[in-house]
Amino acid sequence: MDRHPNGNEARELLALYNKEDFHIRHAETVSGVMGWFARAHDPENEGYWRAVGYLHDIDFEMYPDEHCVKGEELLREAGAGDMFVRSAMSHGYGPTATPHEPQNFMEKILYAADELTGLIWAAALMRPSKSVSDIEVPSVMKKFKDKRFAAGCSRETILAGAEMLGWPIEKLVGETITAMRECE
Repeated sequence: MDRHPNGNEARELLALYNKEDFHIRHAETVSGVMGWFARAHDPENEGYWRAVGYLHDIDFEMYPDEHCVKGEELLREAGAGDMFVRSAMSHGYGPTATPHEPQNFMEKILYAADELTGLIWAAALMRPSKSVSDIEVPSVMKKFKDKRFAAGCSRETILAGAEMLGWPIEKLVGETITAMRECE
């Protein structure tokens, strides 16, 4: 792994460009989900996976029209290595101008889980518990099929991520729910 911010450095860096609670919570959620997947598939690099998840949207709040392009610039200015920058920005492949197609397992997880965490949170907030602790795959899949529900969460990106991983969408949803429960 190349140079990447540690946990405290990542939080400080994100805070320079993100003030809204929503964006900070999203960063924490994606970082936690990435940490869960790292422990299952690449435990010696958990810190790297978490930092990628935490900083993947570093530019979104201040530079939404330059998302992933400006993020690459900000991460390089902060001293992040090439592989880290590539990994963090790969989640924007397709819908934005980033040329970084997800290649390795970690990047594919980020690509798929980024949008999916938003959909799962939105579905969880509709429940009496307002928590992912009691949400199940069928409930999320029902919301997934309703294009009006959480319309900002790209179903195409989630499906493309599942396909990149070679997983059925239900497996991706189930594992992401499990990961989110751990970091809620």
